[in-house]
Amino acid sequence: MPRPTDTYDTTGTVIDRTRPVIALVVPCYNEQEVLPSTALTLGSLLDTMLGKEMISADSFVMFVNDGSRDNTWQIITELHSRDNRFKGLSLAHNRGQQAAMLAGLMTVREISDAAITIDADMQDSPDAVIEMVEKFRQGADIVYGVRASRSTDSWFKRSSARAFYSLQQRLGLETIYDHSEFRLMDRKSLDILAEYGESNLYLRGIMPNIGLKSDIVTYDRAPRTAGVTKYTLGKLLAVSIDGITSFTAQPMRLIFSVGSFLLFADIIVAIWVLVSHFQGRAISGWSSLMLSVWFLGSLVLIALGIIGEYIGKIYVEVKHRPRYNISEKLID
Repeated sequence: MPRPTDTYDTTGTVIDRTRPVIALVVPCYNEQEVLPSTALTLGSLLDTMLGKEMISADSFVMFVNDGSRDNTWQIITELHSRDNRFKGLSLAHNRGQQAAMLAGLMTVREISDAAITIDADMQDSPDAVIEMVEKFRQGADIVYGVRASRSTDSWFKRSSARAFYSLQQRLGLETIYDHSEFRLMDRKSLDILAEYGESNLYLRGIMPNIGLKSDIVTYDRAPRTAGVTKYTLGKLLAVSIDGITSFTAQPMRLIFSVGSFLLFADIIVAIWVLVSHFQGRAISGWSSLMLSVWFLGSLVLIALGIIGEYIGKIYVEVKHRPRYNISEKLID
């Protein structure tokens, strides 16, 4: 008999919020240095929550190998052979963090009540996972992990992050400030996420658009204990561009606004040139001509670049290629 607190996924199946099956989805790319300690931490975390009767004994960790070139998959295989709670998924090729997370989420959504994505470096607080599960048990469908501060970041990373979130908000994107990819999603939200078919993934932009009941958990991000970050400046810029161009057409509207302003300015300049011509004050000069040509040429190239970014996304989307290919699974 249904209980008053029961909630359901999109197929009408009950989502257990009393002792849910929790899947910890961990994308991995060349993480052989940190995986043993990460497995130890996450295994202990599952034991703690199980001891508090917060989760089901069927809860597990899903490591997603994103085409690593080191021994990451071999370590995942060894972990699975020693402890069945550690499961694995290996992508046939490196597809990036977003695709790796999506592959893991889509794999676990039918065998769990909720999934939590967390980085392999364990900089995201395990204690915050316990808070996320508690908020899920209280009725939240999505729980976002939000950093309490950025004191551990460099000045450049802290300033660029603030500028990025501010730019997103000004362009009309619905995003969670200081939230990256650390979040809990119940099965209903994962079912809805599965309906999003775009190839250019930006999960932190998609999730707020789903519109289900959400909550946040604040935490302090710890320094990385081993290995090196895989997020280079180039990858951060690529994620930023994807986030903006995947969710808003404001840059193209900005081009139109700049073009309209320049057209108005050109009309004023044309009137001034005609008046000067009829008054016999012909104005000519190599410097002014070249400055105008170069300035307008730069604007044209910038405009073409932004338009090209959107056309490129359309080109990728219309081909309907798979976002990832799975080569091996360790789920039994």
